[in-house]
Amino acid sequence: MSSKRALITGITGQDGAYLAQLLLNKGYEVAGVVRRSSHAGVFDHRLKWLGIADQVTLFDGNLIDLSSLARIVQDVQPDEIYNLAAQSFVTASWQQPILTGQVTGIGAVNLLECMRTLRPDARYYQASSSEMFGLIQEQVQSETTPFYPRSPYGVAKLYAHWMTINYRESFGLHASNGILFNHESPLRGVEFVTRKVTDGVARIKLGLAKELRLGNIDAKRDWGHAKDYVRAMWMMLQQDVPDDYVIATGRTVTVRDMCEIAFKHVGLSSGDHLIIDEKLFRPAEVEVLLGNPAKAEASFGWKTEISLESLIQEMVDADLARLKSRA
Repeated sequence: MSSKRALITGITGQDGAYLAQLLLNKGYEVAGVVRRSSHAGVFDHRLKWLGIADQVTLFDGNLIDLSSLARIVQDVQPDEIYNLAAQSFVTASWQQPILTGQVTGIGAVNLLECMRTLRPDARYYQASSSEMFGLIQEQVQSETTPFYPRSPYGVAKLYAHWMTINYRESFGLHASNGILFNHESPLRGVEFVTRKVTDGVARIKLGLAKELRLGNIDAKRDWGHAKDYVRAMWMMLQQDVPDDYVIATGRTVTVRDMCEIAFKHVGLSSGDHLIIDEKLFRPAEVEVLLGNPAKAEASFGWKTEISLESLIQEMVDADLARLKSRA
């Protein structure tokens, strides 16, 4: 068993919680950065849901506060650093573009600076995003596809992505980017479309709602399970040479198709409940995303193990269980 130490920003989010669970199972000591919140007692609900809240060490800090990051890196002395924290809700990035730039973009550089000066031998993972491709320049997106972000979130992620490359090339850091396409789970926030769908379907099934209101349901996405994707993060940092990798399923479906899977799982028809609301359309839409994970498959043997159908069914079942427990 390993005795490595890992530091995870965004540890209380979907990816952070699953990654912490994975690393704990591999024998790591796991520490996480959490920002001060008025919602004391609920911020770590994902860690509690996975049953690992008492196995990780949490430090108060913030990506936009360099001094707090420096203190944490100095205290933890991590062997691996995973930067998963961000203002990660794409829609909100139009309402909070400056905050998104500071947290998602500059925040990554703050962490890279701490690593460079305090822990240069550590290995660093940057959570890049398929949203950087935006207005797609190729039908299937790979590591060589040109970027064209269509949201403040995508632009901020692209800055962090290129700064990670710059620090790798300028200072010789073991720093890798994972260009992750959409990945979901029962731990996904309800503001994201997949969880909005599965929670809505569960409410309709239980008689708590009659309709599900969505925006552009013809947008296509490449959806995978977060458990598969955090496994790829860890595998990247085990490579001798740092690099950048697309992590995706290689399959794209519409939001409409995803809704059909969810409604069918509970014996309902989406046509009876789905309402299109133009107010929910984005100012600039990303119409299609489809990733090519061939490089990751060839380099370290990563492949998805959980299908979209299984993922959506798991999420619907989890939301049904949550809602029944509150009744």
